[in-house]
Amino acid sequence: MADEVAGEIERGLLRPGDQLPTQRAFARQRRIANSTAIRVYGELVRRGLAVGEVGRGTFVRAAPPHPGGSASLAEQPRRADAPPVNLELNYPVTQGQSELMARGIAPLLRPDVLMEAARPAAADGTPQARAAAADVLARAGWRPDPAHVLFAGNGRQAIAAAISSLVRPGGRLGVEELTYPLVKAIAERLGVSLVPVAVDEEGMRPDALAAVHRSASPLSAVYVQPTLHNPLSLTAGPQRRAELAAVLGELDLFAVEDTTWAFLADGAPAPLAAYAPDRTVLVDSLSKRLAPGLTVGMLTAPPAHLDVLARTLRSGAWTAGGVNLEAVVRWCGDGTVDSVVAAKRVDAEVRHRVVRERLGVGAGAVAVAGSGARSGRVRVDPRSYFCWWELPAHWRAEAFVAAAAERGVAVTPGSAFAVGERSAPGAIRIGLASPPVDVLGDALGVLADLVRSAGPGAGTDARMP
Repeated sequence: MADEVAGEIERGLLRPGDQLPTQRAFARQRRIANSTAIRVYGELVRRGLAVGEVGRGTFVRAAPPHPGGSASLAEQPRRADAPPVNLELNYPVTQGQSELMARGIAPLLRPDVLMEAARPAAADGTPQARAAAADVLARAGWRPDPAHVLFAGNGRQAIAAAISSLVRPGGRLGVEELTYPLVKAIAERLGVSLVPVAVDEEGMRPDALAAVHRSASPLSAVYVQPTLHNPLSLTAGPQRRAELAAVLGELDLFAVEDTTWAFLADGAPAPLAAYAPDRTVLVDSLSKRLAPGLTVGMLTAPPAHLDVLARTLRSGAWTAGGVNLEAVVRWCGDGTVDSVVAAKRVDAEVRHRVVRERLGVGAGAVAVAGSGARSGRVRVDPRSYFCWWELPAHWRAEAFVAAAAERGVAVTPGSAFAVGERSAPGAIRIGLASPPVDVLGDALGVLADLVRSAGPGAGTDARMP
């Protein structure tokens, strides 16, 4: 069966960058067992004819792998068994972070302390945890009332609970036209329809939000990222936030405000929750500030919505664990959170210097750069841990992703962020946080060389010379 697919690739019936059917669909098409389809796809990957991308599927590789040798990352395709440089995941870790975190939770290893912390926790945690979370979330003169703070196991659960508490199955949730991919998955699981809302240089447009709400069926709520929007790195100014708050009031809408990346934006305006306190559920977490595996999700909500949100957290089994809450209290109290956040802000600046060097992006609060038709445009904010690369016309995003994977670099196509029936953007998101800085530089160099080396129309083939 693998030989048959290999023949289709060789004859050009399947082209580099083409997505293969899901394994279940492949099994139905070929009238084979699902287990056999899994083995077939595994064999295609082993031969270097296909590449599997977590969360998106399996794609025909851009070129067959070349035999071994000691060539560098840029000089030869990645071996099928070699790990890629992952510029999809975005989990920053700074030097000394582990030691700080270990010291902060060392007292939890005492049996009496551990057993007390291991008791079940309510949705509103403990008074100490609420006060600590309020301190973490505070910025630009705004600090939430600790009595309005609730907890989830992580940021994803916080988003799911917030959406579920505001939008019933079958309801409509407005989102930026490019949005966090996990929100797409959460909405699908909850039976919620996502409705794209146009954005500009400051994020979601208030006039577009009003127009969408007033056309066809009204929205039940809106999900928005006003600070360091993922993937575009956009940040709304104070006036834009005030305008959004006014529209929420006019339309009688609630907003779910995601501030997960806002900790990097030192000096950013107060959150939307400060402008529309009676209509905003703010969600955040410690996964990006500290670590993805030992974290909590934090939510603030208007008093009138707290009970509904707490019931949603409990019924969804989304409440935080007591040990994690106690760890948060200690990390906030001993300065660990503040120290790691400061280090990550510096680290983000260092990584953007590498972006400027490797991709030719100019400096500035928000830089949009590139050399035009041949290189496309790179959109960045030097405070963020990602950038958005609008590829030149001769590259399709999926083909570029496949070609980059062939050279050992994993990036995310723009289609992962697109909402609704709009055509998938010819762009990729590059996560900057995970690899060491020198490895990041090499990987960015590979991507830059890949764009420059492809001639007009090469995006349909994606083969290096």
